[in-house]
Amino acid sequence: MKKILTPIYLAVALLMAQACTNDFEQINTPPTSVTTIDPGLVLSKVQRDAAFSEGYEYPNNQFGSWVQQWAGGVLISSSRYVQQADTDLWASHYTYLRNISQIRNQLLKGLENDPKGRTKLAIARIVEISIWQRLTDLFGDVPYSQSALGVENVSNQPAFDTQESMYKSLITTLDAAIAQLNASDDNYGTADFYYKGDVAKWKKYGNSLKLRLGMRVRYADVALAQKTVTEAMGQPLMESNADNAAIPTYNDATNANVHPVLNHWLAGSPDLKYLADRFVSQLVSTNDPRLPRLVEPTVNSVKAGKPAYKGIGVALTDALLKTIIKDDYSTASQMTFFNKAYTPPIPCQQFTFADVSFYKAEAALEGWGSTADQAEKFYQDGVKAAMSMAPYNVTTIPTTYTELSFTGLTKEQKLEKIGTQKWIQLFGRSYEAFIEWRRMGYPKLTPGPNLGSTNGQIPRRSVYSTQETLLNKTNYDAAVARLASGDSYLSKVWWDKR
Repeated sequence: MKKILTPIYLAVALLMAQACTNDFEQINTPPTSVTTIDPGLVLSKVQRDAAFSEGYEYPNNQFGSWVQQWAGGVLISSSRYVQQADTDLWASHYTYLRNISQIRNQLLKGLENDPKGRTKLAIARIVEISIWQRLTDLFGDVPYSQSALGVENVSNQPAFDTQESMYKSLITTLDAAIAQLNASDDNYGTADFYYKGDVAKWKKYGNSLKLRLGMRVRYADVALAQKTVTEAMGQPLMESNADNAAIPTYNDATNANVHPVLNHWLAGSPDLKYLADRFVSQLVSTNDPRLPRLVEPTVNSVKAGKPAYKGIGVALTDALLKTIIKDDYSTASQMTFFNKAYTPPIPCQQFTFADVSFYKAEAALEGWGSTADQAEKFYQDGVKAAMSMAPYNVTTIPTTYTELSFTGLTKEQKLEKIGTQKWIQLFGRSYEAFIEWRRMGYPKLTPGPNLGSTNGQIPRRSVYSTQETLLNKTNYDAAVARLASGDSYLSKVWWDKR
C-alpha cells in the first residue's frame, strides 16, 4: 500500500535534512586538511630555498664556472659558453616571489598598521625585495609591477619592467618596509631563519640591502647611487658576523638539508667538484690561509709525496678536455665540503658583514658616507670577516699574507683588491659572485678557449625562459628589443657598464 506523508512527517523530514547539512563543511573536510597557512612557514621556506639555490645553482656551476671558481667541464654545456635558456632558474625565482608575496596579498593582508602583522609584513617585503634584485640582476628587464599581485590580479601576460625603473621602485619600497619595523610588534620567532625575529638585526639587514642596491647602480646612475649609499651609510648596518643572514645546515639530515656545495656533489656527477685554475692560482699565489680548507691537493701530487694544488681551465674545447687526467687537478676540499661525518655543519650564507664591509670600502673611495682614508679599514674588515666565517675559521691572519694593505696603490688598484677579495669570499654564492664580477670587472678573467655561442666571450646575463617566448611573446619581444645583442649571453643589463 502506498504511504502518504502527513504534514508532521514532512516537518520531521525537513528538520533531519537540515541537521544533515548544517555541518556539511565539517563532515566533508578531511581532518588533516590545511585550512590556514602560517606565514612563518612561508617565510622559512623562501629564505631557505632562495639561499640554497645559489650554492646548488641550475645547471650545476654554470655561473660558478663563468666567474672561474668552478671548472664546469664537459657536463655543463653552458659553462662552455653554449647558450641555453634558464627556464628553471626563471621559474624558481618567480615561485619564491609568488610564495613570499602571498604573505602581503593574502595571509596578513589588512594588518599593515596592526602590531599583529606590521613587522611581519615588513620583513617579508624586505626578503621579497632581495629576490627581485637578484632576478633582475641575472636577467635584466623582467615582469615586476604586474607580477606577485595576488590571486585576484593574476596576469598571464605581464609587461617587462625596465631594470632602471625596478631599481628606483625597490629602493623606495625598501625604505617604506624598514620604516614599518617595530620591536614591540609580533614577529616570526624561530620561523625566521635569519634573525629569529630580532627587529634590530632586520633593520641592519634592510639598511645593508639598501647599500647593496645603491652600489649596484653606481656606474649607471651616479646620482641615484650616491644618494642611496649615503643614506644607507647613515643608518645602522651589519656590524660583525653575528649579523650575517644565514641558513643552518644539518649533516645528519637528508641531502636537501646539507650545505649546498656538498649537496650539488651528492646529487650530481663527481666531475662537478673540480675547481677552476684561476681561483686556485689566486689562493696559492697569495698564500691565502683559506687554501687548505677550500682546495684539495691533487691526487697524484699526494701520491708523489709533494702535495700541490692545481685547478682545471674553464670552457675547454673537446680536444683539451680529452687530455685532462683528473688526478692531476684539485677538487674542492673533501674534508671541508664532501665529508658529512667529519665536517661540522656549515651555515649557508645569504648576505654577510663581509659583503657590507667591501661595499663600504668601495663607497669610501668615492667619499660617499665616509672619507677615502677609511677605505682600507673597511676593506680589512671585509677580509677578516670573510676568513673568520665557517668553514675557514681563520681568526689570526698570518704575516705571510700581504693582501691587506692599500699602501702605494692607485684608486683603481684598490678597487681591484676589493673586487678580488669579494670574489673569493663569494665562493658557494655563485649568483652573487657573477653579479658582482660583472659590475666591478674584478678580478680580471681571461675567457676559456671554447667559442661556444659567444665567440669565446664570458656571458654577461642569463637568457629568458622559453615559456615567455611561447606565452608572453608580445611583452617578451618588447624587452628583447631593448637589449643591445638581443636575448643572448652577450647583452648587458642596465647597470652593467664596466
